[in-house]
Order: sequence, then C-alpha cells, then structure tokens
Amino acid sequence: MTSKLKLHGFNNLTKTLSFNIYDISYARTTDDQKAYVGYINEEYDAERLTQILTDVVDIIGANILNIARQDYEPQGASVTILISEEPVEPTASQIEESPGPLPETILAHLDKSHITVHTYPEIHPVDGLSTFRVDIDVSTCGVISPLKALNYLIHQFDSDIVTIDYRVRGFTRDVEGRKHFIDHEINSIQNYLTEDTRAAYQLTDVNVYQEHLFHTKMLLKNFDLDDYLFGDATRSLSYEQRRDVEERLRHEMLEIFYGRNMPQNSR
Repeated sequence: MTSKLKLHGFNNLTKTLSFNIYDISYARTTDDQKAYVGYINEEYDAERLTQILTDVVDIIGANILNIARQDYEPQGASVTILISEEPVEPTASQIEESPGPLPETILAHLDKSHITVHTYPEIHPVDGLSTFRVDIDVSTCGVISPLKALNYLIHQFDSDIVTIDYRVRGFTRDVEGRKHFIDHEINSIQNYLTEDTRAAYQLTDVNVYQEHLFHTKMLLKNFDLDDYLFGDATRSLSYEQRRDVEERLRHEMLEIFYGRNMPQNSR
C-alpha cells in the first residue's frame, strides 16, 4: 500500500499512539516530598500541558476543535484536545441563531480524533521514592499520523521509562470496495525514533503484527544519581546512603520497566 491509494470516501482508519512516561526521583524528608509534588504541579500544570499538546497538533498537521483542561487538588492535571484532519470552516447552520444539533450528532464527528494527557505525581509511603507518571493518548482518524509526535513527546518530559502502544483500528475501502486494515508499512515503533533516542534507551518490543498492535518499552541507559535527588538529599547523603538510594532507584525503574514486583537485595 502507498499514500496514493485511491479511497472510496473518507479514510476511516483510526491510529492511536498511547504513552506511559515515568520520571523517578528521591525526596528524603516529608517536606521535600511535598515540595516535589508542588514542583511537578507547577512545572506540568494544565497550561503547560496544553502548550505541549498544541505543539503536537501542529507537528501531526491537525487542527484544534476544542480544548478542555483541569488542574486537580491536591495534585495532577488533565488536558483533552479534540482535533480534525482538515481545517474546519463554520457552516451556515452553525452560525445562525437556532437550536444546535443533538448531542449524539456532535459526538459522532468529534470522537474520531483527540489528544489527551493526564499526570500522576506519586510518593512511596516509606522509601521516599517519587514517581511522576504521564499518560498521553494521540488518536487520529484519516491520513495524519500520531507517530510524527513520538520523539517530541519523549523529550518534553524527563523520561526514565517509556511504554508505548500503537494500534491501527477499523478499515477503510478503496474505490473498488476492497477493505484496507492499515495504510502504511510498520514493523516496530522503534523505526520512528530518532537515532539519538534509540541510543539513549534500552528497547524491547512486543508486537502482534497480524492484529496491527505494536508495543515498545524504553529504559534510560545512563544513570547519574545526582539527576534523581531532590531537596535535602542533594547535599546531605553519606557515601553509604547514596549507594543505598541508587540501588532503590534502579530497582524502582526495573519494576516499572518489566511491569512486576521484583525481589530486592536486603539492606
């Protein structure tokens, strides 16, 4: 299949790119743990997330229909942007003063393409490990591809671990009536990562090609403990304490990467 495929009507394929991005830190004291959550809430508030998603819309060549955003108490934020493939010009019925269409009519049009982000700052109740998780979904309908935003999104956050899912759903028809369940060649999400990104991460794939399901996990290779310390821990840890914290941080990252609880060396 090529981009010159002649379709009967609109391209009805839905392409969805889903991320879980994790940033790990260590905050030693209760005050520092609260300060860390406050820092995350300020650094990645709804306004900042809206700007990131707006950039994604530009990158994939879509157009914004509507934006909804919310900062939560005590922590976290969400943004949802409804998008379209083509510029949307208001019709006469949309501008005239008359009752609008039924809700189901609106949803049928707007549900097709959207971008969402949710943030989850979290603190370990005992160890002082702080895990900031970002969930992102980029879902498009038509010829535009969410894969274009892949590298940009990874580098917009301090991404220690990234899990990515990409799926093509539905089908579209050509002018002869034949169904097409995918309209582009792909055998791995890794093909859409830049060379420097691939070099920086340990990468693992789990793909189900016949179902057009692609899954990639990424774990940052380089580890500098000073990049993971927050507040008092940046200056007050002894050599032994630094080794202990480094072990705990690495263990946390491996558990998230492999998606299961793992035995830890006794301290």
